[in-house]
Amino acid sequence: MNPIIELLQSHRSIRKFTDEKMSEDLFHQLIRSGQGAATSNHIQACTVIHVKDQGNRDKIAELAGNQQYISTCSHFVVFCADLKRPLAAADRAGAEVIDGMTEQFIVATVDAALMAQNVAIAAESEGLGICYIGGIRNNPAEISDILKLPDQVYPVFGMCIGYPDQEPEVKPRLPLETILKTDAYDDSADEEQVATFDETMRLYYRARTGNNKDTTWSEQLKPLFTAKLRPHMREFLRKRGFEMK
Repeated sequence: MNPIIELLQSHRSIRKFTDEKMSEDLFHQLIRSGQGAATSNHIQACTVIHVKDQGNRDKIAELAGNQQYISTCSHFVVFCADLKRPLAAADRAGAEVIDGMTEQFIVATVDAALMAQNVAIAAESEGLGICYIGGIRNNPAEISDILKLPDQVYPVFGMCIGYPDQEPEVKPRLPLETILKTDAYDDSADEEQVATFDETMRLYYRARTGNNKDTTWSEQLKPLFTAKLRPHMREFLRKRGFEMK
């Protein structure tokens, strides 16, 4: 494998960082690398908020589920799906703008995710570690107020970036044959393959360096599908102008 493939297959979430700070030049290079990601119709519907104010970082850490590494990492950023800028540009160009469409929401959210993953890869190639923060969506309205986000912009997730102060093991992934199908969706072997993977994950959780536990992949999924996960998001998005028409 070439070094890029090795890097991609060795990703770990880092939740403990050293005190070393990344240079602003390197940080800007990471964001420029993010801009190189694919973007639907060149819409570039993503804005990145670099949260430097320590007080705001501490508030966001609490609102995102008391994830203290938000406060302590070198750089913390929030990736926002941003339709305000492209809608305004189209309006200035003379378009009779239609907003609130579901496809617009999908495009902006995908743009943010693609840009973020480019930033993550660029950061890891420089020896940095990252951790995505989906907990941003626990309290999206409050975090939007902190970041002064206007309508047609919403925070998709955050990202901690910094120099790692831990060496967690790479978490196993589902077997390739489980997620790679040929010509059509065929799940005839999924049950057996998932059962085998569950045992792989049980061994991983028992043996890993930190936070040992005795569980499986399937058991870890139960909270996601036995409770209404972040039910506030639909109304929050509607109020921000993402009407899903």
